[in-house]
Amino acid sequence: MTRSARRTRRMLQVTGAGAAALLALSACSSSGSDSAGSSGKPDASAAGKVSGDVTVFAAASLKESFTTLGRQFEKEHPGTKVTFSFGGSDSLAAGITSGAPADVFASASPRTMKVVTDHGDAAGTPVTFVRNQLEIATLPGNPDKVASLKDLTKSGLKVVLCAKTVPCGAAAQKALDASGLGLTPVSYEQDVKSALNKVVLKEADAAVVYETDVKAAGGKVDGVEFPESAKAVNDYPITLLKGSKNTGAAQAFIELVRSAEGRQVLTRAGFLEP
Repeated sequence: MTRSARRTRRMLQVTGAGAAALLALSACSSSGSDSAGSSGKPDASAAGKVSGDVTVFAAASLKESFTTLGRQFEKEHPGTKVTFSFGGSDSLAAGITSGAPADVFASASPRTMKVVTDHGDAAGTPVTFVRNQLEIATLPGNPDKVASLKDLTKSGLKVVLCAKTVPCGAAAQKALDASGLGLTPVSYEQDVKSALNKVVLKEADAAVVYETDVKAAGGKVDGVEFPESAKAVNDYPITLLKGSKNTGAAQAFIELVRSAEGRQVLTRAGFLEP
């Protein structure tokens, strides 16, 4: 091969390598910009090295399972800290749209998530990661012999519901409407844990809450299933927020929640597959 031919060959090799590098760089840039794209599925690269603080706003019914996942996340990613704010999904959504700093929002209903997306505070499209069904929580041993949703309308029975603006309250009202039943509770609570706590403290005889909350309470309450709950199952969507200050860690947390490992924690707590 002549010197001129060798020089030409080297130039082609350099040019080819440069083009390959540009293509690789372009692919990486594209992947990063679409990490919370229309599918809502987090970028797999988020599972790599992440650090720093992550603030998660999550429905009260997720408290036990998300706390477990938060500890797991911090263990898998040394140098991270997950801070949770649990409460009624409507209150959390209002906080986000008012500028409260948060990285991730996990809601107990698409309706409350829509408040955030309509305000332009979600990055990408929220994705349903679990579902939840209602159950009646009674005093231990079920002394009032509650066996159905209709039994909650008995005279003298002190029943607590979640506020109608809260997902568990909206679902309870949907189940009552489907049954043609009217029920006036002794109180409307701002989140499902508060409703459950009324029964735990024996301030109420029964409350309509989620199956997951009855399970989390252990022997402090008894649970009564009712068929109408099948008509009021809540989807739980999760999303990265536009105001996130740590998108890499936030996406990695969402990835954990949606992973087989995360699903195992959630279904063990009583949540349903999406």
